[in-house]
Amino acid sequence: MSELLQALSGERPRRLPVWFMRQAGRSLPEYREVRGSTTILEACLQPALAAEITLQPVRRHKVDAAIFFSDIMTPLVLAGVDVDIKAGIGPVIDEPIRTAADVERLVAHEPGDPSAIQEAARLVVAELGETPLIGFAGAPFTLAAYLVEGRGSRDHLAARAMMHADPQSWHRLLAWCADISGAFLRAQVEAGARAVQLFDSWAGSLKRADYVAHVAPHSAVALDAVAGRVPRIHFGVGTRHILPDMAACGVEAMGVDYRTPLDEAARLLPGLPLQGNIDPALLAAGWEPLEAHARDVVERGKSAPAHIVNLGHGVPPTTDPSVLTDLVALLHEL
Repeated sequence: MSELLQALSGERPRRLPVWFMRQAGRSLPEYREVRGSTTILEACLQPALAAEITLQPVRRHKVDAAIFFSDIMTPLVLAGVDVDIKAGIGPVIDEPIRTAADVERLVAHEPGDPSAIQEAARLVVAELGETPLIGFAGAPFTLAAYLVEGRGSRDHLAARAMMHADPQSWHRLLAWCADISGAFLRAQVEAGARAVQLFDSWAGSLKRADYVAHVAPHSAVALDAVAGRVPRIHFGVGTRHILPDMAACGVEAMGVDYRTPLDEAARLLPGLPLQGNIDPALLAAGWEPLEAHARDVVERGKSAPAHIVNLGHGVPPTTDPSVLTDLVALLHEL
């Protein structure tokens, strides 16, 4: 069994497993070369290209898992929703979902054909050998936040307002998002992914009561789509106040962002393997502070039953790839 899967089962493997969120992407020159002028969403739906991008960081950095190259918007694209990813802005929905009628039009969309996703995943698995592929999807709240706001937002006022102004439509929207996220995870697992991660990028913007009442049940549905088939990891940004509630959605491990020390997270999540949580800013701070920080993260991670080393968020696009390669080597030595 691979080190990653051992850690996800709660065992401490011979060496620390390492992978990085956004390890396949803009920080790699080979990624920029193969993607060329192809848009991100187009690349996600070209199986050979998506597979090649997924494999690049495994070859270069010798990480212990591949994370499937896709985007949290891909399930929306497959469902026929008009979405674009614009440079310097991120995902943009031209017609935001703001009313009950908007929700009814949206939920008429079926999840869509995942065959391109599955073909890409199979190509990756065929080359990886014993190294596991991690599938992923955006969590229902993060998808809904983009759909309601129309683009990324700091405080998600429109989404939080809709949650309370029209709870019936809100739950109908979140249920649809959970269905397409769950279907996306299931498609990747059926094609050979050996673990999954559900990303709730914006869950940290919610107070705990709202998360528990209006979001968590839908995240549980998405995660349940692959229950008993592969280990499940749940990750959000700025989520210390809801970590136990996120774990209660049904997971085998919890991802922790860079704001919460792992020994503190271990106290909040007794018995759960943890993933994280090197601060991405340290990747550009020079080797000496990065090494000291990485050693501290590893030491704090000993408080958990098992620890998968990762960043506490994604790889910044300006990162020098050689820093990541050196960091993996250090972590494997530790």
